[in-house]
Amino acid sequence: MKVKKIHHVAIICSDYEKSKNFYVNILGCDIKQETYRAERKSYKLDLMVGGVYQLELFSFPDSPFRKSYPEARGLRHLAFEVDDIHQAIEELERENILVEPIRVDDITGKRFAFFCDPDDLPLEIYER
Repeated sequence: MKVKKIHHVAIICSDYEKSKNFYVNILGCDIKQETYRAERKSYKLDLMVGGVYQLELFSFPDSPFRKSYPEARGLRHLAFEVDDIHQAIEELERENILVEPIRVDDITGKRFAFFCDPDDLPLEIYER
């Protein structure tokens, strides 16, 4: 088998409306489809990044907390490409989102910075 691409990343949130606002209105993801599944008391929000379906945002009642820091085993972070890292940081900070200092990738020489979503999921912006 040879995989062709990453199809999507699924995120489970604790506060659906807060996370929906974050990913749609702050990060600028577009909604492809929103579904409420009554039998599971769960929303599923399909989101597009750059016109491509890439994220699924789920809400489940009483979902357990998952350790993320420091450097927990498993998925480390989700990275988003931006054209201008300084502009992206300014926009995030206007929304009162704490952004870590800019770092430089030792391998590519590109600039990047980390921040968190409403559930402290580690996210990265990576300058194109």
